[in-house]
Amino acid sequence: MSIIRHTRIKTRTYTDNTSRSIPLTTMIVEYNDKVQILIPLYEYQLKKHMMSKSWHNKLLQAVNLLLDYMEVNQDCYSSPEEFFASFAEALYCGTINEDGYDKSGLYWIPKKTDTANRLLNQLSEFSDWLCNNYGSIQLNPWRDANSYEQKLNWIAQINKSQRSFLGHLDSTLNMSETARKVRNLIMRRNPVSARGGTKAFPEDQINMLLWEGFNKTNKKNNLSLLDSYNWRDIAITILMHGGGLRHSEVLHLWVQDVMDDPYDPNLALVRIYHPSEGAPPKDFIDPLNGKPLNNREAYLRLKYGLQSRNQYISNNSRFAGWKDPKLDNEREYYMHVYWFPQEWGYIFRKVWKMYLLKRMHERIEEKHPFAFVSFYHKNKGEMLSMSASRESHAKAVEKIGLTVSKTSGTTEHGHRHAYGQRLSVSGIDRRIIQAAMHHKSAESQNVYTEPTIINVTNSLNKATQALENGTKLPMEDDIDAFFNQEKKIKKRFI
Repeated sequence: MSIIRHTRIKTRTYTDNTSRSIPLTTMIVEYNDKVQILIPLYEYQLKKHMMSKSWHNKLLQAVNLLLDYMEVNQDCYSSPEEFFASFAEALYCGTINEDGYDKSGLYWIPKKTDTANRLLNQLSEFSDWLCNNYGSIQLNPWRDANSYEQKLNWIAQINKSQRSFLGHLDSTLNMSETARKVRNLIMRRNPVSARGGTKAFPEDQINMLLWEGFNKTNKKNNLSLLDSYNWRDIAITILMHGGGLRHSEVLHLWVQDVMDDPYDPNLALVRIYHPSEGAPPKDFIDPLNGKPLNNREAYLRLKYGLQSRNQYISNNSRFAGWKDPKLDNEREYYMHVYWFPQEWGYIFRKVWKMYLLKRMHERIEEKHPFAFVSFYHKNKGEMLSMSASRESHAKAVEKIGLTVSKTSGTTEHGHRHAYGQRLSVSGIDRRIIQAAMHHKSAESQNVYTEPTIINVTNSLNKATQALENGTKLPMEDDIDAFFNQEKKIKKRFI
């Protein structure tokens, strides 16, 4: 039996004679004493190189688990379908018996259904590609659906079409054909439940976070107003908490993207442009034709020799993700930041001015156009990294006595949840909430506006108090009558 060892490596692929390359993290294997790149996986990743970093990481995780399982179960199954079904069961249920023993040595604990399904879907699609390109046998082939499965598929596709932004373009014929097929392995269904309450940053702590958490002290010297606060991170937090932006979106902001509102000069007008397709400033022209550049990717490449931040690999300090939100301008491709309440826009303008003064005081060189930079002496003037920003926020949260956790809403994303909750509680129309949060689907905002356990409990407690003030429950007489009838039947039986 040959042992298959494998590990991840970073690669760069040049597809033509230009200097542009495709960075990928892929896998090498050692098999029969030979070490080589897992070529089919590598080619599949190249075809899908525009997919997100998380997609590639999940694919590598799935292949890694499959190879581990294959290594210890090579002689156990007679067909790929049987093997894949057993592998799926190992993901769902783990590999440890009731006595805490696993003779295979894997010692997998059961994975959440959602996690296991994502991994199995990744492998199913990869197997389809291998079948089409290498003629291999599919691990999870398609088969004809029975009548019950066809009905479920049809309902699912109708719901998906109705929620889709371009659902009106879906073909009923194509949907009907697709509904007739299912995977050989039917994956487990996730339990349906509320999300346990949206994890929003506590509103009664935001002022403490801004003015105490980001406050800087020096025992030896009295600091000036400019040096007394971390104006950069206060500005970032306001954009998330008062403007509803995601943490990663904030890091795509350029200095030129903040201006005074033409209708109210004391209010900040902020736009977040698409990282590559957004309209660039007009201060730089194409040296080859003398014309203004028409997108930010070209601007960054020609003026600074840089890429858009979402195009770097995920472990690069310059990387910042992009969730493809709904944009407000189809010509210049930007999101308008909607302040709620509007007071945040006035506060942000003052904080922004203090931050720009701090940049000037630190003599930040123009290495790039991005607004938020590092002041750490080794990286001074470089783009502020996601990890450094996250760490600074966490320290400020802990400084005011809170614990950093998703369940407490005290991570950076908790501010966007607080923004969505604020909109919902204020009774604003769902379509306005959708626009303010830049969601393509109206249902995307449900996670941000769903009533929390505390909301529901408080509402029911108020209703209970109203009932206790003399109001009788509508069903109370019926319930009493039911129990009286039960007693009569019991006595008759005795």
